[in-house]
Amino acid sequence: MEQKRRDLLKTFTALAGGLMIPTGGQSQIVGQYKLPINNGDPVDLSKIINLFDFEKMAEGKMTKMAYEYVASGAADEFTVRWNRQAFDALKINPNVLNDVSKLDTTITLFGQKLAYPILIAPTAFHKIMHPEGELATAKGAGKAKAIYVVSSYTTTPLEEIKKVASESLWFQLYVRDDKEFTKNIVQKAEELGFRALCITVDTPVSGARNRQERVKFKLPDGLNAPYANGAFTQKMPLTWKEMEWLISFAKIPVLLKGILNPDDADKAIKIGASGIIVSNHSGRNLDTVPATIEALPRIVESVNKRIPILMDGGIRRGTDVLKAIALGANAVLVGKPVCFGLASAGAEGVTKTLEILRAEFEMAMALTGRATIASIDQSLIWK
Repeated sequence: MEQKRRDLLKTFTALAGGLMIPTGGQSQIVGQYKLPINNGDPVDLSKIINLFDFEKMAEGKMTKMAYEYVASGAADEFTVRWNRQAFDALKINPNVLNDVSKLDTTITLFGQKLAYPILIAPTAFHKIMHPEGELATAKGAGKAKAIYVVSSYTTTPLEEIKKVASESLWFQLYVRDDKEFTKNIVQKAEELGFRALCITVDTPVSGARNRQERVKFKLPDGLNAPYANGAFTQKMPLTWKEMEWLISFAKIPVLLKGILNPDDADKAIKIGASGIIVSNHSGRNLDTVPATIEALPRIVESVNKRIPILMDGGIRRGTDVLKAIALGANAVLVGKPVCFGLASAGAEGVTKTLEILRAEFEMAMALTGRATIASIDQSLIWK
């Protein structure tokens, strides 16, 4: 989808309506997800207008266990709520009468040209959301021209994902106590052509995920995560020393995911990290840490444009993307909305999720008088 759009409203209307996909209108429970019965009835996505609509649809299609896994956060979920509330509290300061007849949303990250600054965040266990799992996510990302960051808790081998991907793939990694295993999986991703490595650094242990505990979350029989190495929490006491070791042999850019403290951002640069992802793990680990959009400006000031900064957490609207870039992010990642799109309609649901967000972002650019990414700066935020 090219950028020379003269009528953004018309484009958005087209994206938001009329998409029909041939999966079943009924479902049956198999393991921990609902398999559609292909009786010829299409799933009507014409009423899906925004990302919140996808969550409502997904809740009706997912098992309670799967839905709680995706939707929940840690403890009392203050941080989950703050991620949204902080975006809502930021007001926009628009300019008028600028030429926005042609919008350019392209960016370059680590030598890769992206059509727009929205990536798919790494999320685990896609086969509990849809039978095609990560294959559907990769297909949907390709059609939407978006980078997909594959989780190390994928339920599909990397080779299979690579076969169906038409856009660049990145890989997210939890570092294990087995260094040989860790090095092998990094090299495997490199050999398969994955373009960047995102190391999650904020999970030495799992958070107090009460809602998951109440539904007794577990992978269904017959499903496995081939790169989890038999564990679903970080085992190695991960330190800066281990990060230096990993960066020393990685041949692709390494980003540290889970940075909220400016001091940690500075340390990441000093040990050779190529990028930072400002993230609070979507509020799933330590409750009452700040919203990522609140933490972002402090990280931006510390980094001072030395390396790219990405962020995730709470993004549901195109205006959220606009605000993140205005406050210094080079790009954003979305996780839960993509999971809900996947659960609702497989690859087509993933594509439509991204297309809605992209179209909203472009409308927000036009309505604030910004025709390029470079023109989006802090002056856009109402003081």
